Amino acid sequence: MFIDEIKVYARAGHGGKGCVAFHREAYITKGGPSGGNGGRGGSVILQADHDLNNLIQQYYVPRLIAKDGDAGMGKGMDGHAGGDLIIKVPCGTLVWRLPSAPVEPKLEDDDDEEEEESDEKPTFKTSTGKRPVIRSASGVMAQEIDVSLEDDTSESELADAGKGELVADLTENGQQFVLCKGGRGGLGNRNFATAARQTPRFAQPGEPGDEGDYLFELRIMAEVGLVGYPNAGKSTLLTAISRARPKVAPYPFTTLHPQIGIVEYPDWKRLTVCDVPGLIEGAHNNVGLGHEFLRHIQRCKILVLLLDMAGTDNRHPWDDYKQLLKELELYDPALLEKPRLVVANKMDEAVAEENLKQFKKKIKKVSLLPISAAFDQGMEKFLLTIREAVGEASEAA
Repeated sequence: MFIDEIKVYARAGHGGKGCVAFHREAYITKGGPSGGNGGRGGSVILQADHDLNNLIQQYYVPRLIAKDGDAGMGKGMDGHAGGDLIIKVPCGTLVWRLPSAPVEPKLEDDDDEEEEESDEKPTFKTSTGKRPVIRSASGVMAQEIDVSLEDDTSESELADAGKGELVADLTENGQQFVLCKGGRGGLGNRNFATAARQTPRFAQPGEPGDEGDYLFELRIMAEVGLVGYPNAGKSTLLTAISRARPKVAPYPFTTLHPQIGIVEYPDWKRLTVCDVPGLIEGAHNNVGLGHEFLRHIQRCKILVLLLDMAGTDNRHPWDDYKQLLKELELYDPALLEKPRLVVANKMDEAVAEENLKQFKKKIKKVSLLPISAAFDQGMEKFLLTIREAVGEASEAA
């Protein structure tokens, strides 16, 4: 199971309460107050870990609750602090604080008004006794809306706006973030003794810890992102250049979630390649699987547009190229600014050579890299090209 988005509830520990106690010992009269302080509550801490690749742990444990601090004791003994709860998440996890639903206070006057309205407007029962009566007003005025004045925002910005406030972005291995801070422990009565008040009989209660609802969103950290239509050969290409073994089959949508592969070079250089599920027309509007996984290519340094030059599914490769750029622009215009490499796959087919010529006539000023991932043709040049492109992108950043 691949989980890249999960809603959790986090609560830090409550601080322990202070103690009210007085020193009692033989031959020591009026020993004075000796109540200890309460221990602080434990905090909920997130830690990025490069050994994880999804949020499956939070799927089974969505409630992150740290331990409370112990109460203070007599003889000046302070309570133990609550243990911190450290939650490991994969690198590339974004943390959004979800807005809490406001609770409107209900006044007595409102109850009276509702009762008066209910008296004036009695409800009518339908024949079934369950379905409400639907009525329409006859004199409704039409409203004119100027579409040109609407805000031109991308689908990713609209999606991010509905997730609340971004509080953390964990990208490096070992990076920590305090999601909810533990409550402070209360002071014992020994802290309130003064010359005028030598026997205080009160102490402080502990403070509650932070709590709230959060959304964890994973955006995979990869240098290269493979983008293309279903059956373009992305999984076959990932299998040819790495030891990843995604499902490969001659039908669309064999890849249901992003696959990660590690490309190793003879000089110990490594590149991370992400295979995103196939995009189709309307992917930015939640059509197919693209809307769910387009966010995973936002962190990629370069994009590889893989085209089926043989036209296996009765599609023209030049139409696929235009549609892919359109879907990327509608989802996030910043994706078009990333360096991209256009790769023509399935060049072992007889019709691929003719389609390649037609592509160069229709789409000019676009360099193509012909390969055949199923037969390991052009793999050496492809690996060298993506390495140089990633190096240039890293220097530019």
